[in-house]
Amino acid sequence: MLLYQPESSYCYNSDSLFLYDFIFRLKPKGRVLDIGSGSGVIGLLVARDFPKVTLEMVEKQQAFVAYATHNARVNNITCKIYHGDVLALQDANGYDCIISNPPFYHEGVSRSSDAMRHTARYNIHLPLYDFVAKVSKLLRPQGHFMFCYDPSQFALVCAALSAVKLRVVTVQFVHPKADRKASLVMVHARNNSKSFMNTLPPFIAFEGNEFSQEAQEIYQRARTHSIKCQL
Repeated sequence: MLLYQPESSYCYNSDSLFLYDFIFRLKPKGRVLDIGSGSGVIGLLVARDFPKVTLEMVEKQQAFVAYATHNARVNNITCKIYHGDVLALQDANGYDCIISNPPFYHEGVSRSSDAMRHTARYNIHLPLYDFVAKVSKLLRPQGHFMFCYDPSQFALVCAALSAVKLRVVTVQFVHPKADRKASLVMVHARNNSKSFMNTLPPFIAFEGNEFSQEAQEIYQRARTHSIKCQL
């Protein structure tokens, strides 16, 4: 998959591909909404691999809307892209699945001076509770919600989800190396679920200085080729 990205600003990274693999296991179908789609990497990969998916994306930055639109076109993927804040998105039919790599760094983290990167990374632009509350309204009954977040805020994530009646059913922590603390948590929650939480084995990204076998397999499945440019 060809993915055009901003030449000198925020670009997708391994987090997006690891989340794509996490979503891949569910084999999504029906209406899927990618929140904060950026250049479209996660949503487009899901739509490419699952023909029963009807993809929609919402992105508040006009520049990224342009990249996502271009990427959908060059990869021959049909989708609908909304330009705007997801908190203002109106939908009467509901989504079967919502996916997202949202801005999740908190205010205590050193901030970027680049406007696009700042909006894409820091949760001041999409507060956690507002985010999950909106998702709960957009999901159909028994709908699926899959996203990644800062693992140091996992307790806050669970509390916010519970407050809007979304239950965490699967969780996996991503570690850069086996002896390092988690750098990412991937979460699958469901609307009105009564299931207990299933904690998957930790995902280890690197073994020594090389990608782990599992990480290599994800890159091979994704088959992405990034092209940095100005549109």
